[in-house]
Amino acid sequence: MKVVVNTCLALAALSKTTSAYTSMVPFRAVTGWGKLSSSRLNVLLEDDEELEAAINRQVDYKAGAADTDFARRYGHLAGTKVKTVGEAFADFTDVLGVPMNALYKNTMTDIVGTTHLITVNARFVRDPVWSLGLISSLELLLKNYPEKDVAAKAITALLTSVGLDEAVVQKEAQDMAEWAKGKTQADISAAMKGEGDSPLAAIAKAAKADQYWMYSRFFGVGLVKIMEIVGVEQNKETAYEVMEAWMGEEGIGKSAFTACADSDLYFRNKDKLDMMETLMREIEIREKKRMAERLEDRAEMALKKAEMEAQWEEEVAKDTK
Repeated sequence: MKVVVNTCLALAALSKTTSAYTSMVPFRAVTGWGKLSSSRLNVLLEDDEELEAAINRQVDYKAGAADTDFARRYGHLAGTKVKTVGEAFADFTDVLGVPMNALYKNTMTDIVGTTHLITVNARFVRDPVWSLGLISSLELLLKNYPEKDVAAKAITALLTSVGLDEAVVQKEAQDMAEWAKGKTQADISAAMKGEGDSPLAAIAKAAKADQYWMYSRFFGVGLVKIMEIVGVEQNKETAYEVMEAWMGEEGIGKSAFTACADSDLYFRNKDKLDMMETLMREIEIREKKRMAERLEDRAEMALKKAEMEAQWEEEVAKDTK
């Protein structure tokens, strides 16, 4: 009812402030109010009451205060200040202290942004598989970086920029890799079902029990790294099937589509990096060959110069006699 009255008052006020150049239309013609029957008016009033209730619900809305399981679990985080991707990359640049090689800059920018958006998600929970995937991705990307000290510093800068402790992440990754050594594909499959008391089984049980468990790219890469450690053939087709089993109903019971797509992406990027490595080695070999040729030319020139000086000294000595 309040909505109807307020609407009428607003229209009446509008009619008073209309410009002299505006054709005046009777208020009844605009609203059609005088043509409404009592039954139609009652229906309109009921609709307006529902509309008013809906508007009031929106006005009274408070972030994180909804009557849902999700809001009850994460509502306390409403209003938390979150660093932007730009701020994260600025922190990365400050910690690194030197420019990234042009061949690596775009990829590192993408990883900084992706990792930041993952870690600020309320549902994100770091685990050793995720840590193994992150460290494996960075090591794969930077293994042929020209300056090894800059490559190591880039890893430190990335982890610092997203608020992670490098020592903790490195230890989690190392521990998971050490645990996987000597295991078989069947052992990993059993652990992904939550069987046993291994570190991987504990992660799988936690994921199974949490309806809001969040998958992210580095968890998938961590599983690919575990596949490599236990001897699963390293190609897209085989990894796809294994990933589908470990992530799906035969494993932790989550959607496997994104993980399988990330597995394919990992192998495509790995192939590109392998090609880059081959190219850089060829460039290095050519540069070494050119350097050797230059050194050889210099040596020949130095030898000729020495011979000429010796001849000159002999001639000088003959003239003085």
